[in-house]
Amino acid sequence: MPPETQGYVMTLEIWVTFVSVVFIFAIIPGPTVILVLGQAISHGRRSVMPLVSGVLLGDFVAMTLSLIGLGAVLATSATLFLILKWFGVGYLIYLGIKTWREVPEHGLSPISVPDISKVNLFKSSFLVTALNPKDIVFFVAFLPQFVNPNVAAMPQLLILMVTFLGVVSITITSFALFAGVVRYRIQNFQARKRLNKLGGGALFGAAAFTSTMQQS
Repeated sequence: MPPETQGYVMTLEIWVTFVSVVFIFAIIPGPTVILVLGQAISHGRRSVMPLVSGVLLGDFVAMTLSLIGLGAVLATSATLFLILKWFGVGYLIYLGIKTWREVPEHGLSPISVPDISKVNLFKSSFLVTALNPKDIVFFVAFLPQFVNPNVAAMPQLLILMVTFLGVVSITITSFALFAGVVRYRIQNFQARKRLNKLGGGALFGAAAFTSTMQQS
Protein backbone atom coordinates (compact mmCIF):
# COMPACT_ATOMS: atom_id res chain seq x y z
CA MET A 1 0.00 0.00 0.00
CA PRO A 2 1.38 3.47 -0.84
CA PRO A 3 2.45 5.41 2.26
CA GLU A 4 -0.06 8.17 1.60
CA THR A 5 -3.00 5.74 1.92
CA GLN A 6 -1.91 4.18 5.17
CA GLY A 7 -4.34 4.79 8.01
CA TYR A 8 -7.34 5.11 5.68
CA VAL A 9 -9.99 2.41 5.64
CA MET A 10 -10.68 3.10 1.97
CA THR A 11 -9.35 5.64 -0.52
CA LEU A 12 -11.70 8.10 -2.20
CA GLU A 13 -10.62 6.79 -5.61
CA ILE A 14 -11.68 3.23 -4.79
CA TRP A 15 -14.95 4.42 -3.28
CA VAL A 16 -15.86 6.57 -6.32
CA THR A 17 -15.04 3.68 -8.64
CA PHE A 18 -17.27 1.41 -6.57
CA VAL A 19 -20.14 3.93 -6.69
CA SER A 20 -19.83 4.18 -10.48
CA VAL A 21 -19.89 0.41 -10.95
CA VAL A 22 -22.84 -0.04 -8.59
CA PHE A 23 -24.80 2.70 -10.37
CA ILE A 24 -24.37 0.93 -13.71
CA PHE A 25 -25.33 -2.39 -12.10
CA ALA A 26 -28.42 -0.82 -10.49
CA ILE A 27 -29.87 0.73 -13.65
CA ILE A 28 -29.49 -2.38 -15.80
CA PRO A 29 -32.97 -3.96 -16.07
CA GLY A 30 -33.16 -7.20 -14.14
CA PRO A 31 -35.85 -9.13 -12.23
CA THR A 32 -35.91 -6.62 -9.35
CA VAL A 33 -36.09 -3.49 -11.52
CA ILE A 34 -38.78 -5.00 -13.74
CA LEU A 35 -40.75 -6.13 -10.68
CA VAL A 36 -40.67 -2.65 -9.15
CA LEU A 37 -41.71 -0.99 -12.41
CA GLY A 38 -44.55 -3.46 -12.92
CA GLN A 39 -45.88 -3.15 -9.38
CA ALA A 40 -45.57 0.65 -9.28
CA ILE A 41 -47.38 0.97 -12.61
CA SER A 42 -50.19 -1.21 -11.28
CA HIS A 43 -50.48 0.27 -7.78
CA GLY A 44 -49.28 3.86 -8.03
CA ARG A 45 -47.08 6.06 -5.87
CA ARG A 46 -48.25 4.56 -2.57
CA SER A 47 -46.41 1.39 -3.54
CA VAL A 48 -43.02 3.11 -3.77
CA MET A 49 -42.04 2.96 -0.08
CA PRO A 50 -42.84 -0.74 0.53
CA LEU A 51 -41.29 -1.77 -2.79
CA VAL A 52 -38.05 0.16 -2.17
CA SER A 53 -37.87 -1.05 1.45
CA GLY A 54 -38.24 -4.64 0.29
CA VAL A 55 -35.49 -4.25 -2.29
CA LEU A 56 -33.08 -2.71 0.21
CA LEU A 57 -33.68 -5.39 2.83
CA GLY A 58 -33.44 -8.05 0.13
CA ASP A 59 -30.09 -6.72 -1.07
CA PHE A 60 -28.83 -6.55 2.52
CA VAL A 61 -29.84 -10.17 3.11
CA ALA A 62 -28.27 -11.26 -0.20
CA MET A 63 -24.99 -9.51 0.66
CA THR A 64 -25.00 -11.00 4.14
CA LEU A 65 -25.67 -14.50 2.82
CA SER A 66 -22.89 -14.13 0.30
CA LEU A 67 -20.42 -13.02 2.96
CA ILE A 68 -21.24 -15.90 5.33
CA GLY A 69 -20.61 -18.45 2.62
CA LEU A 70 -23.87 -19.18 0.81
CA GLY A 71 -22.60 -17.43 -2.30
CA ALA A 72 -19.67 -19.82 -2.55
CA VAL A 73 -22.04 -22.77 -2.09
CA LEU A 74 -24.35 -21.47 -4.84
CA ALA A 75 -21.37 -21.01 -7.14
CA THR A 76 -20.60 -24.72 -6.89
CA SER A 77 -24.01 -26.32 -6.24
CA ALA A 78 -26.07 -26.49 -9.42
CA THR A 79 -29.04 -28.02 -7.57
CA LEU A 80 -29.35 -25.25 -4.97
CA PHE A 81 -28.88 -22.60 -7.65
CA LEU A 82 -31.70 -24.11 -9.74
CA ILE A 83 -34.02 -24.44 -6.73
CA LEU A 84 -33.70 -20.75 -5.87
CA LYS A 85 -33.92 -19.71 -9.52
CA TRP A 86 -37.12 -21.62 -10.27
CA PHE A 87 -38.70 -20.54 -7.00
CA GLY A 88 -38.15 -16.97 -8.17
CA VAL A 89 -39.58 -17.74 -11.60
CA GLY A 90 -42.71 -19.30 -10.12
CA TYR A 91 -43.24 -16.44 -7.69
CA LEU A 92 -42.91 -13.82 -10.44
CA ILE A 93 -45.40 -15.70 -12.62
CA TYR A 94 -47.83 -15.81 -9.68
CA LEU A 95 -47.47 -12.04 -9.18
CA GLY A 96 -47.86 -11.48 -12.93
CA ILE A 97 -51.13 -13.42 -13.08
CA LYS A 98 -52.45 -11.63 -10.01
CA THR A 99 -51.58 -8.19 -11.42
CA TRP A 100 -52.86 -9.01 -14.92
CA ARG A 101 -56.27 -10.07 -13.57
CA GLU A 102 -56.63 -7.17 -11.12
CA VAL A 103 -59.57 -4.89 -11.96
CA PRO A 104 -59.16 -1.18 -11.09
CA GLU A 105 -61.95 0.61 -9.26
CA HIS A 106 -64.31 2.97 -11.06
CA GLY A 107 -64.54 6.67 -10.30
CA LEU A 108 -61.23 7.18 -8.52
CA SER A 109 -60.22 10.78 -7.81
CA PRO A 110 -56.68 11.89 -8.76
CA ILE A 111 -55.52 11.37 -5.18
CA SER A 112 -57.39 8.12 -4.59
CA VAL A 113 -56.00 4.70 -5.36
CA PRO A 114 -57.34 1.20 -4.74
CA ASP A 115 -56.55 -0.33 -1.35
CA ILE A 116 -53.36 -2.34 -1.59
CA SER A 117 -51.46 -4.44 0.87
CA LYS A 118 -48.18 -2.72 1.56
CA VAL A 119 -47.03 -5.88 3.31
CA ASN A 120 -47.57 -7.89 0.12
CA LEU A 121 -45.72 -5.31 -1.96
CA PHE A 122 -42.83 -5.34 0.51
CA LYS A 123 -42.80 -9.14 0.56
CA SER A 124 -42.76 -9.42 -3.23
CA SER A 125 -39.78 -7.10 -3.74
CA PHE A 126 -37.93 -8.59 -0.75
CA LEU A 127 -38.28 -12.20 -1.86
CA VAL A 128 -37.38 -11.56 -5.50
CA THR A 129 -34.31 -9.57 -4.47
CA ALA A 130 -33.06 -11.66 -1.55
CA LEU A 131 -33.53 -15.05 -3.22
CA ASN A 132 -32.00 -14.13 -6.57
CA PRO A 133 -29.11 -16.65 -6.70
CA LYS A 134 -27.28 -14.70 -9.39
CA ASP A 135 -27.09 -11.65 -7.11
CA ILE A 136 -25.75 -13.70 -4.19
CA VAL A 137 -23.02 -15.20 -6.36
CA PHE A 138 -22.35 -11.76 -7.84
CA PHE A 139 -21.69 -10.25 -4.42
CA VAL A 140 -19.14 -12.98 -3.68
CA ALA A 141 -17.18 -12.06 -6.79
CA PHE A 142 -17.86 -8.31 -6.69
CA LEU A 143 -17.29 -6.97 -3.17
CA PRO A 144 -13.83 -8.50 -2.58
CA GLN A 145 -12.47 -6.66 -5.63
CA PHE A 146 -12.71 -3.40 -3.67
CA VAL A 147 -11.30 -4.68 -0.38
CA ASN A 148 -7.69 -3.80 0.46
CA PRO A 149 -6.06 -6.91 2.00
CA ASN A 150 -3.65 -4.70 3.97
CA VAL A 151 -6.48 -3.08 5.94
CA ALA A 152 -9.10 -4.64 8.24
CA ALA A 153 -11.76 -6.18 5.99
CA MET A 154 -14.89 -5.61 8.11
CA PRO A 155 -14.85 -1.76 8.08
CA GLN A 156 -14.32 -1.83 4.32
CA LEU A 157 -17.16 -4.30 3.77
CA LEU A 158 -19.48 -2.18 5.90
CA ILE A 159 -18.64 0.90 3.82
CA LEU A 160 -19.22 -1.04 0.59
CA MET A 161 -22.53 -2.49 1.79
CA VAL A 162 -23.87 0.86 3.00
CA THR A 163 -22.75 2.52 -0.22
CA PHE A 164 -24.35 -0.19 -2.34
CA LEU A 165 -27.65 0.15 -0.51
CA GLY A 166 -27.50 3.95 -0.80
CA VAL A 167 -26.99 3.88 -4.57
CA VAL A 168 -29.66 1.23 -5.06
CA SER A 169 -32.13 3.20 -2.94
CA ILE A 170 -31.69 6.22 -5.22
CA THR A 171 -32.00 4.32 -8.49
CA ILE A 172 -34.85 2.01 -7.49
CA THR A 173 -36.81 4.90 -5.93
CA SER A 174 -36.42 6.85 -9.18
CA PHE A 175 -37.77 3.91 -11.20
CA ALA A 176 -40.67 3.39 -8.81
CA LEU A 177 -41.59 7.10 -8.64
CA PHE A 178 -41.57 7.39 -12.42
CA ALA A 179 -43.87 4.38 -12.80
CA GLY A 180 -46.06 5.63 -9.94
CA VAL A 181 -46.44 9.05 -11.56
CA VAL A 182 -47.51 7.38 -14.81
CA ARG A 183 -50.21 5.54 -12.87
CA TYR A 184 -51.24 8.71 -11.02
CA ARG A 185 -51.64 10.69 -14.25
CA ILE A 186 -53.91 8.15 -15.88
CA GLN A 187 -57.41 8.15 -14.38
CA ASN A 188 -59.43 6.52 -17.19
CA PHE A 189 -60.74 3.09 -16.17
CA GLN A 190 -59.80 1.33 -19.40
CA ALA A 191 -56.38 2.96 -19.39
CA ARG A 192 -55.79 1.80 -15.82
CA LYS A 193 -56.88 -1.69 -16.82
CA ARG A 194 -54.29 -1.64 -19.60
CA LEU A 195 -51.68 -0.44 -17.10
CA ASN A 196 -52.46 -3.45 -14.92
CA LYS A 197 -51.89 -5.71 -17.90
CA LEU A 198 -48.67 -3.84 -18.66
CA GLY A 199 -47.56 -4.38 -15.07
CA GLY A 200 -48.48 -8.06 -15.25
CA GLY A 201 -46.64 -8.38 -18.54
CA ALA A 202 -43.56 -6.80 -16.96
CA LEU A 203 -43.66 -9.42 -14.20
CA PHE A 204 -43.93 -12.19 -16.79
CA GLY A 205 -40.90 -10.62 -18.46
CA ALA A 206 -39.02 -10.65 -15.17
CA ALA A 207 -39.87 -14.35 -14.79
CA ALA A 208 -38.58 -15.06 -18.29
CA PHE A 209 -35.41 -13.08 -17.54
CA THR A 210 -34.84 -15.02 -14.32
CA SER A 211 -35.34 -18.35 -16.09
CA THR A 212 -32.40 -17.59 -18.41
CA MET A 213 -29.91 -17.04 -15.57
CA GLN A 214 -26.96 -19.41 -15.64
CA GLN A 215 -24.82 -20.46 -12.70
CA SER A 216 -21.49 -19.42 -14.16
